[in-house]
Amino acid sequence: MRHLLSLALVLLLAAGGVSAQTTWKTDKAHSNVKFAVTHLVISEVEGRFTDFDATMVSTKDDFSDMQVEATIKTSSIDTDNERRDTHLKGDDFFNVEQFPEIKFKSTKVEKTGEDTYTISGDLTIRDITKPVVLDTKFGGMVKDGRGNTKAGFRAKTTIDRFEWGVKWNAAIETGGLVVSKDVDITLLFQFAKQ
Repeated sequence: MRHLLSLALVLLLAAGGVSAQTTWKTDKAHSNVKFAVTHLVISEVEGRFTDFDATMVSTKDDFSDMQVEATIKTSSIDTDNERRDTHLKGDDFFNVEQFPEIKFKSTKVEKTGEDTYTISGDLTIRDITKPVVLDTKFGGMVKDGRGNTKAGFRAKTTIDRFEWGVKWNAAIETGGLVVSKDVDITLLFQFAKQ
């Protein structure tokens, strides 16, 4: 009787199309977390975070059910200007001592085209969590020279930094802000299949 129940369970799972879950980890050497803000209303300043990690889990080959989690170390901010980076690490911006990490966790994924997705999720900065949507493009999947399977994605979003408590600013004489409240974020992730 026990064998019959086991066999029935196996057949039920097979009939239901249960797929194996695949985990993907960030290939940090081939990934970037970048951002840009408008400075003095007339130009853009770019920066990046150099210490981050992300994991993607999916059961479908087209990644339409992917779940993504990412963590960024705020102290790794780099804008090619030591004085500015020190200011960004302080309480006017990220307060890296009190808030050492930025976190993202996906809540919903929609496949919008052959190689495009919208990934909705919760973004946490300075312990404030708010929803964001990442417009995402799948670059493809290949095996590298060592036989490892890699998948590439480019995701973009724009956030209002004031909503996450990153509120330092000053006005300029002609109107506008020294640093824009809108921040353009670009994530270039290459994932390695585990």
